[in-house]
Amino acid sequence: MIYKTFGRRVFFSFFAMALLFAGGQAAQAASDPENTLVLELKDGPVVIELLPDVAPKHVERLKTLARDGFYDGIVFHRVIDGFMAQTGDPTGTGAGGSDLPDLPAEFSSIPFERGVVGMARSSQPDSANSQFFIMFARTSGLDGKYTVLGKVVEGMERVDRIKKGDQSANGAVSDPDKIVSMRVLADVQ
Repeated sequence: MIYKTFGRRVFFSFFAMALLFAGGQAAQAASDPENTLVLELKDGPVVIELLPDVAPKHVERLKTLARDGFYDGIVFHRVIDGFMAQTGDPTGTGAGGSDLPDLPAEFSSIPFERGVVGMARSSQPDSANSQFFIMFARTSGLDGKYTVLGKVVEGMERVDRIKKGDQSANGAVSDPDKIVSMRVLADVQ
């Protein structure tokens, strides 16, 4: 990978330029670098278009934590094949979060389809903090019950390669994959 040779900032700059000149959804995501996340996984980058008009508080939270480097090295602690991959807990147990206060729900009518990014929470609707998940497939049971804050527009094949957990253990993953880094695209251009 380029960033191993030249440094992460250079890698992201090359990646950002490629997005700007690429066709399709990725170029659209790069047209608003302030609301685009680059999630670096072991297999390469995943580009997430954030939806500030749908979930402004949740979008701001992810951007704040990404800018603080909060997500770097955090594991995908719960990954269920055919459902979703969940991360964002610094304890790796599914029970942790950031030091920031929990967020009020920002539910919408956007369906939970493949590539949609949602905020994880407890049984209380206003308990989202730092954990988020990426959908592998459509799951209508989440619609209107969890906050949608973005969607993967490039690199979903890399999300598909995240190590899956044990379905009998609610997707708990032994020796889980980690987030290499997560950055707001505007900060790396």
